[in-house]
Amino acid sequence: MNFQNIVNEIEKVDPEVYDRFDSRRNAMKKFANLSGKLALAAVPMAVASMFSKAYGQTPAEVNNVLNFALTLEYLEAEFYNNIVGSAGFLTAPSAAQTALTNIRNDENKHVAFLKSVLGMAAVAKPTFDFTGGSGSGTGPFAGYLANYDVQLAMAQTFEDTGVRAYKGQAANVKSNRVVLTAALNIHSVEARHASHIRQMRRGRNNVIPAGQTVKPWITLKETGIDFPAANAAIQKSYDGEEVTTQAGVNILNLGGSFNTAAAASQGFDEPLTREQVLSIVTIFIAP
Repeated sequence: MNFQNIVNEIEKVDPEVYDRFDSRRNAMKKFANLSGKLALAAVPMAVASMFSKAYGQTPAEVNNVLNFALTLEYLEAEFYNNIVGSAGFLTAPSAAQTALTNIRNDENKHVAFLKSVLGMAAVAKPTFDFTGGSGSGTGPFAGYLANYDVQLAMAQTFEDTGVRAYKGQAANVKSNRVVLTAALNIHSVEARHASHIRQMRRGRNNVIPAGQTVKPWITLKETGIDFPAANAAIQKSYDGEEVTTQAGVNILNLGGSFNTAAAASQGFDEPLTREQVLSIVTIFIAP
């Protein structure tokens, strides 16, 4: 069995085959280790196992990721559907109303797209409680429909969470290029939403929070929000963003403008795991 020839043939249709094995060197090393330890008859089965792991995401696993994304998109779309036209929304400048309406439309398109991909496998939309009361309607964001600045603070948190959530799931759909491309397309739009919402908040003279400068990006694990009743819940969306080491490289050691933790953290976004995201959004979902 010429393992090199097999992989070379696969590489013609999948140029990233070696990436799936971590690297060309690792692929050869793994096969050498296998062939040295196994009986000849067992080698084909072992090679099949290697490829199974490299191309291992099953349709069920991909669907799980897509349904996770759909749940987040349901949440965002429903939030914007609720606030557009609300009493608080109507106090916003016309340009801001247009922006929020456009974002609402984007989120509803994301929902429609994911549902069409999943078909009958799509999960149902949960019942949401945007007061953050887990269905009680009396959570820390009660009254959000009447307060435009609270709406913006919530929108920022949802969008920032969405960006980190998509990043956290990208590796789980990498075996399906079509799904990965679609997920990354949505991810980049969520990032644009997050930045624009932050700019909108900055233009509000920082009513929430008072006395802080809202930036278009995340710095360290700062929320840029001071809402005492909900600060603990909001903070969960930003914990972990203070990282200053990437791929084993300490950014602080690069010198120049990167020599502060704040500057180093601004250059990179950190992913959130599925468990972390569910912990963040659970207060907005009625049991």
